Amino acid sequence: MTDDKSGSKSPALQRLSAAARGRAAIALLVAGCLGLVGLAVTGQASVPPGLQFIQVGHWVYNSTSQAAFHVDGSTGQVDARANVPGAEQGSQVVQGERSGYVVERSRITEFSKSTLSVENSVTPPATEQPVVLEVAGGPYLVYRNAGRIARLGDPTATVPAGGPLSTPVATSDGTVWLHRIDTGSICQLPRGATRLACPAELPKGHGGALAVVGDRPVVIDTTADTLHTISGDGLGDSADIGLKLPPTAQVANSAVDGRLAVVDPDRKQLHLIGTAGLEKNGPVARPVSVDLPKEGKIAGPVAASHVVMVVDETRHEVLTYDSKGQLKSSKKLPENGEPPRPALGEDNRIYVDTSDGSRVLVVDGEDGSAAEVSIDDAARNGTADEATTEDPPDSEPLVPGVLSDVVAAATPPGAPRNVKAVAGDGSATVTWGAAANNGARITRYRLSWPGGSTTVDGSASSATVSGLTNGKSYVITVTAENSAGRGSGASAKAVVPGRAAEAPKVTAKAGADGRVSVTWTEPERHGAELVHYLVSASGKGEREVSGQSTEFQGITGTTTITVRAVTRYGPSGSPVLKGNPGKQSVTVPSGPPTVEITGVRGDGNNRLIVSVNADAKGSSATCEARFIEFLSASAACDGPSEIVFNNVFWAGSIKITVNMTTPAGQATDSWTGAPG
Repeated sequence: MTDDKSGSKSPALQRLSAAARGRAAIALLVAGCLGLVGLAVTGQASVPPGLQFIQVGHWVYNSTSQAAFHVDGSTGQVDARANVPGAEQGSQVVQGERSGYVVERSRITEFSKSTLSVENSVTPPATEQPVVLEVAGGPYLVYRNAGRIARLGDPTATVPAGGPLSTPVATSDGTVWLHRIDTGSICQLPRGATRLACPAELPKGHGGALAVVGDRPVVIDTTADTLHTISGDGLGDSADIGLKLPPTAQVANSAVDGRLAVVDPDRKQLHLIGTAGLEKNGPVARPVSVDLPKEGKIAGPVAASHVVMVVDETRHEVLTYDSKGQLKSSKKLPENGEPPRPALGEDNRIYVDTSDGSRVLVVDGEDGSAAEVSIDDAARNGTADEATTEDPPDSEPLVPGVLSDVVAAATPPGAPRNVKAVAGDGSATVTWGAAANNGARITRYRLSWPGGSTTVDGSASSATVSGLTNGKSYVITVTAENSAGRGSGASAKAVVPGRAAEAPKVTAKAGADGRVSVTWTEPERHGAELVHYLVSASGKGEREVSGQSTEFQGITGTTTITVRAVTRYGPSGSPVLKGNPGKQSVTVPSGPPTVEITGVRGDGNNRLIVSVNADAKGSSATCEARFIEFLSASAACDGPSEIVFNNVFWAGSIKITVNMTTPAGQATDSWTGAPG
């Protein structure tokens, strides 16, 4: 994806960006000089491209002192103070490389981390509490309900997502990953980009939650209970998670020692799901489940490198566990209004603030130990460095502005979704879901395959590819194009064109002892070579037959015989086609038939009517009646039936004989007397 950063900015954005560029860069060095590399929100990421500053520690806003305080997590000391008067209680403080930001619902105030003095303020893009991501290229504020992503790093920008979002995650290269709740789209905002690309999508109606595993984005489909990798080409490999999750499941930001933490708030359980199944041939470990306080309201989980933390908001208690589900620490915070608020620092520590900023609990990401830091004590004792008395030389007047949406140039579309192909006679019908347009209308879709290509209008979602060779395997790829260029392609599974053989004419005859003999005609094969026939009887499975007849045994009752030709175009080993089925139903009698003559009468019109009660035992049968040796009449009979002689004459007593035959045997009955 190519990022265009030339979009226009509001004056407030220009002041915010210029102030950030004008200040000297001050790096906070990690003890032991571990290298100036940024850690992603996973707390366990690899070194990203380019040199990054580690954001050491955590900032918290203390409403009593009207100031932001910096907590050094490694020492548990409060070492800096920036006075930001007028901010509301519960304001979050986030930090970038050079600036800190006090985030309220109605205002974002920037202060310098070097001079500890306020430099600017802007109006946020939405009046809600955002999700914070302190990551390379940020920090980012994600306004989930409003569907807005505000980047406070350089260049500053607000990027519209187009709809409500679930909790975002970020990878170590500074890419923010987001999930649209309404459409299921999974989108990415690379570092420095000003427009989203949405390469993947969950099935319609499926819920999901994002996480990071091994510095790769993944999504848990909470409807199908599967875990999928995500890439620029869409949803990748998947693995069953081994349990049933509710739609309300809360998923941790990242994996802990190969397990992904999920809280089930309905059952009050913490599940640790194995992620090894995402690797090829990797083992699938059973989830580890831990019972949480039954009366508590659970928030989280938040993961560091080796521990996962949840907050019992009812008891104002912080609980930490390792990847095996062992409780590592339990610590309560003062109850002073809103529930405690957790945040993951780039130093692999989880910081939990009280709503008024009076206390901060520091959770070590290695061993899960928790230590409380009193911000109130630091404010009273004056132990933190404060702002200098002189204004910084590059400061500008504090004029509130608005953090506006950035208008950026379009980028090539994303990959089409759910590409499928169905083979036809010398053709294939291809269907797909719309690709993300990435800022410009999709003008056309291009379908390509070995030996050819075609294009259709950008509003299309299907096309038929013709002129293909029957019997040859084809992989068809679909790509979208807009004014910015052609996007990445997505392919359907291989298809083999061909025309299936017509249905043969089937004849099935029931015999004695449950035998059914079957014959059929040779069908039209449309130039294909016959491989064999597939023949089946109800409940008897399917068999391969090289000739045009076979016999089934042990058949009872009515069964349906199905015959279809299997053909191929090309030599042995070429893909085969199953032909259209020919069918014939037949009933096998359960035993020898019985027949009884129940009456013989004339009707005055030279007709003699013989009434019988016949039982064919489940088969179809015909009864033959004889009057005098050379006169006979027949009719289908099963149950009460009649056999009629036409144009006959008689006088006095006569003799009638009835014979009934089925595949299971024969029955006979005679009658002598004067017809009624």
